[in-house]
Amino acid sequence: MSDIRPIAPIDTTGLKPAMPLTALPKCELVDPQELFVDGSYQRSIGERGHRQIRRMIQRFCWTRFKPPICAYGQHEGKRVLMVLDGQHTAIAAASNPNVDLIPVMIVDAPETSAQAAAFVGQNTDRLAVTPLQLHQAAVVAQDEDAVTVEQVCQRAGVTVLKGPAGNGRYRARETIAVTTVSGLVERQTAMGARRILEVLANADLAPVTGHHIRAAEYLMTNKDYCQKFEPQDLTTAISELFLTAEDDAKVMSHAHRWPFWKALAVVWFRKTKKRRLHLRVAA
Repeated sequence: MSDIRPIAPIDTTGLKPAMPLTALPKCELVDPQELFVDGSYQRSIGERGHRQIRRMIQRFCWTRFKPPICAYGQHEGKRVLMVLDGQHTAIAAASNPNVDLIPVMIVDAPETSAQAAAFVGQNTDRLAVTPLQLHQAAVVAQDEDAVTVEQVCQRAGVTVLKGPAGNGRYRARETIAVTTVSGLVERQTAMGARRILEVLANADLAPVTGHHIRAAEYLMTNKDYCQKFEPQDLTTAISELFLTAEDDAKVMSHAHRWPFWKALAVVWFRKTKKRRLHLRVAA
């Protein structure tokens, strides 16, 4: 079924729509190496930023490109374009020898104070893209990693939601912990991740949280625990403890200063039926 919908205005009853106080922005092609950044209100690029820029250089594609927002300002007596939003994008483009010009959107903010206000607006007057939204878009785009995560969840009986439950009520086997699931697949391979998620899905957790996933992974992969129980017995323990496990884990986490997921794993393990150890007796 198609999910294509037109852009339509919402009901503005009770609102007073603002009249734009500046000129309409214009778009131009510029050399990214001719752009400037004002350090008085924009942070310098740290280690994390450099890693992001390197990824952008390696994956550079116009379909991923967001034009930086710029405004004309003064630097050493010259009129230059200042980047208000998108300095990582501009640096990545300037670093790519295959890119000569980039489109930028130029807004009317000639003073530093106006540029700083525009920077704040660009970074507050928008909704951040969530990991769930990125995952769903990546699945539609047939991104290999995202498709693998989706397939692992489906085969384990876990449903990845498109967003948090509107009323806060989740159904059994639903999850929004897509980042944790992705890390699980990366660490344990698709098959290993599926085995772990199946244990949680079969316990009918609602929802399957990141803490649940971390706790189950710890028990099913740590050499001190994984050989002492059957996966189905861990599922049974989780089901039987669904009313008390998290409260007990909070107490244990505080007492031992453990991460919550680790305390939860220990609570589950104590309840789980243990395997019988068969000792071979020499003839």
